Amino acid sequence: MNITIIGTGYVGLVSGICFAEFGFNITCVDKEIKKIQKLQDGKIPIYEPGLEVILKRNIDANRITFTTELESAVRSADIVFIAVGTPSRRGDGHADLSFVFSVAKEIAKAINGYTLVVTKSTVPVGTGNQVKQIIEKANYKAEFDIASNPEFLREGSAVEDFMRPDRVVVGVETERAKKMMAALYRPLFLLETPIVYTSLESAELIKYASNAFLAVKISYINQMADLCEKVGANIDDIAKGMGLDKRIGNKFLHTGPGYGGSCFPKDTLALVKTANEYKSEVSIVEQTIKYNDLRKKHMVKKIQSSVDSLSNKNIAILGLSFKPETDDMRESPSIDIINGLLNLNANIFAYDPEAMNEAKKIFSDKINYLQNTQECISGKDILVVLTEWNEFRALSPPEISKLMKGNIVIDLRNIFDSKSMFDAKLEYIPLGKK
Repeated sequence: MNITIIGTGYVGLVSGICFAEFGFNITCVDKEIKKIQKLQDGKIPIYEPGLEVILKRNIDANRITFTTELESAVRSADIVFIAVGTPSRRGDGHADLSFVFSVAKEIAKAINGYTLVVTKSTVPVGTGNQVKQIIEKANYKAEFDIASNPEFLREGSAVEDFMRPDRVVVGVETERAKKMMAALYRPLFLLETPIVYTSLESAELIKYASNAFLAVKISYINQMADLCEKVGANIDDIAKGMGLDKRIGNKFLHTGPGYGGSCFPKDTLALVKTANEYKSEVSIVEQTIKYNDLRKKHMVKKIQSSVDSLSNKNIAILGLSFKPETDDMRESPSIDIINGLLNLNANIFAYDPEAMNEAKKIFSDKINYLQNTQECISGKDILVVLTEWNEFRALSPPEISKLMKGNIVIDLRNIFDSKSMFDAKLEYIPLGKK
């Protein structure tokens, strides 16, 4: 089976490489010539553990190729995936579908024989039907079906998520399309992976509903952490007590400075916009968005309240990416928090194992970039943990105490043990506990 994937962003690239690992012939298409050349050399433009090794293996096996020529790639394909970006649209916050619709027009001109066109991009309800209409209008002779196959990849563990998913969601309209998608995901059959077949509309909404629910769950535990600080409870105990309830589960019950990344912020906003269009209430999601924005401002105030003044204080920031095991800083809480500290005239010294280059694009020379954890901490007045990378967890309290000039440690990920920090004579300020 020949598969063409249009768009080599995070979703398109991971999907293409992993489908090649399944044994299919993959062609990945992108307009960025430099990106394609880099991929042809076996180098990936993102940080994702294990992905580059799989890419090189499948290049050597001649199962995956990269090109800028969309027309030829579509003509030879049995299945074409649309995996282009759908960022929040400026002005109203809805998903910007201009890239999806533009690609649909190009696909229409290139279709040669029956082709299954699948939206992999995260798109609002009704997009599949719009893509179908665009193709029919541009090429009334085209023989094709439309399907929706939303992704559920977590940055930092995307390969595992693709190879061993909790479920695969497929929205189809015809039996022929269903059989093709079943053949595509047959490698997961031995793992007994649940494959949920639905309508196009249901598949599109499942993605948004899932991400919005997880965003709500994150905000809920963050609000519980706020309450714990006021009543003297311990958020770690609360999360454990809740998570042991199988109806709730222990995932996404870790308090922090707020959610970020490429999915939750834009998907929650897009869901609200869709609900508003259909005059349907999703006030829980609306409040989650507002609270998450306020959460980051509250973190700045928490840091500010640790001293009389932050002016000219040297602050070490550990972690810049929105989560560990990725270099992605899109909507990362670190951006708002660092900018808030800069507005208070603090001097920022930052280190992240993978996101330094991305940080430089955002902050330029406004902050200082250090080469490792110890250098970042050394001689600083305040230490703030923003991302829970494992190498930060490995720091011992005595080491921190010895390196720092001051003794204030503000742990916005609760990666340290309170007693050990206090024993090391550090003023330890975690979230939701003493």
